[in-house]
Amino acid sequence: MIKQLIHACTSAIFKRNKFRYYLRDRHIRDTTFAALDLELTSLEAASSHITSIGYVAGRAGHISLASSGYHIIKTNGDLGQSPVIHGLTQDILSEGEDIAEGLAAVSSLFKDNILLFHNARLDLMALNSAFKQCQLPQIEITYIDTLQLALYQLNKQHQVLPNNSATLTVCRQRLDLPAFPAHNALDDALATLQLFFAQLNELGITQEDTLETLLHTKAVGSYQLG
Repeated sequence: MIKQLIHACTSAIFKRNKFRYYLRDRHIRDTTFAALDLELTSLEAASSHITSIGYVAGRAGHISLASSGYHIIKTNGDLGQSPVIHGLTQDILSEGEDIAEGLAAVSSLFKDNILLFHNARLDLMALNSAFKQCQLPQIEITYIDTLQLALYQLNKQHQVLPNNSATLTVCRQRLDLPAFPAHNALDDALATLQLFFAQLNELGITQEDTLETLLHTKAVGSYQLG
């Protein structure tokens, strides 16, 4: 039992150090960040279905609109309030792609890019469920959560956080970014990428810095899909 505990602790330390060294070798200026957003049928990742996927990439503070994509995903699950919130009715979704096609379309993002999410936990759990459903090979991804970056800054300013202070819309308003049409996966992905570049500036992080400089915010992580 003690040997197993020691082995587990040693493995965890090794993995953590390996991840730190990986981030230390990635300069901001040389890293492509790909913002990914999923529209879901509910906020319960275990039972939720993906209805659309939007993504866009950028590097060195510049956004590549040519890299963007948007996929509507076919689903027969209970849509809940999704048609009202996202405008994706059952008729629209019935003409969408299979989830496997949608995942194949975004798989290139997972290879060399750092993924960006606003509320990474929910989207990663939904992606993981979809990977397992489609029996896709496991893949380890590195991500940054702009929601956690916002909470890091807010916690330095407030003992008790105001309600809804870390939504994507409010986070952008706080950094004087323009209003955007919410609840569309591509629009949200673009808004997340813009927010991230603004957050780097707010944190005083330059293009010469490495991703290791973000570790203390607890917004950077790795996740195994599948």
